[in-house]
Amino acid sequence: MALRKRKAAEGATEARFTPKKAKNALAVAKIIGPAVIPVVAPHVLRALGEVRDRYDRAKARRLGVPIDELSRFSGRGGALHARISGAADAVIELRERPDATADDKAFADRSDTTLRQLAAAVRAAERMPSARRKAAHRAASTELDQLEERLLHRLGV
Repeated sequence: MALRKRKAAEGATEARFTPKKAKNALAVAKIIGPAVIPVVAPHVLRALGEVRDRYDRAKARRLGVPIDELSRFSGRGGALHARISGAADAVIELRERPDATADDKAFADRSDTTLRQLAAAVRAAERMPSARRKAAHRAASTELDQLEERLLHRLGV
């Protein structure tokens, strides 16, 4: 039993990272590093680029925007800006429909004004303290929910 404890204690001291072991590891890295880095670096950079591309594609899909427009919807209000942009596109579609009535066009005009105000509010909220920004985003989201509901009703969805 005592022999087992002594061997365990010896193993514990050998496994520790000492200054001498650190110095030896640095010396080995100085010799091997310049030979290994040119071989490994392109593969690592390519893998990191692929990971970033997948992340960007997933974020664009989650926001419902094309990947080339993803940079327009960054920041804390990015998702709201994407929703506002989508609603603005739908309003334009409603206005330009061949069977659009005068009431539809008036609704589209009012909606344009509301969407511009919401976009300005979300942009302004970017610089607000966290609690105020969250409250502004909630209010903008609620208003946008109501507008989208009316818009979908007019589009017949």
